[in-house]
Amino acid sequence: MSGKLEVLTPQNSQLIFIDQQPQMAFGVQSIDRQVLKNNVVGLAKAAKVFDIPTTITTVETGSFSGHTYPELLAVFPENDILERTSMNSWDDQNVRDALAKNAANGRKKIVVSGLWTEVCNTTFALSAMHDTDYEIYMVADASGGTSLDAHNYAMDRMVQAGVVPVTWQQVLLEWQRDWARKETYDAVTAIVKEHSGAYGMGIDYAVTMVHKGEERVHHGKRIGPNPAK
Repeated sequence: MSGKLEVLTPQNSQLIFIDQQPQMAFGVQSIDRQVLKNNVVGLAKAAKVFDIPTTITTVETGSFSGHTYPELLAVFPENDILERTSMNSWDDQNVRDALAKNAANGRKKIVVSGLWTEVCNTTFALSAMHDTDYEIYMVADASGGTSLDAHNYAMDRMVQAGVVPVTWQQVLLEWQRDWARKETYDAVTAIVKEHSGAYGMGIDYAVTMVHKGEERVHHGKRIGPNPAK
């Protein structure tokens, strides 16, 4: 039975962020860049909630790409950042060692978020699958390419090779799986409220208007209406 029939769990997964750096983001045209960063940070917070081992790798930070998004680093202030020269993260031994350490503990499902889809993500995914028994789960909406075609065709190529396409919210909810898991319930819904757009707005609405709960922020008095004469 294929391991890909097994859903993602907090026990079988690890996560790698590849080159989530400003100069790489400047070239992204396949997704709105603010949406991209929102999704990346939402995915990072999800990994933090579920204690998913997370690798952060960068390329040519000082000479070209710039520093990893501070919002992402703020989620993992204790993490080392693995610097490379190669466009393919698999060519760096530090990256291989970090992934292998986690895989040795049963975490062979590698969730990937990176820039650019058609270069760094594709070469990493194909190389890792060629050389190991890892499964690659490519987070399509927390990755970006230099054009929509570049992103889509790269995703197609990877899927043809056996990569599993996912979205960041799908990964979050797959890790949660059951709303009866109260130990992560509040943290997951907090991520949704902040990063999941209409879904998060819906939760706020349901809590306050349907269940008559408290608003999640304090604010000034509501004054009016006072129709002008």
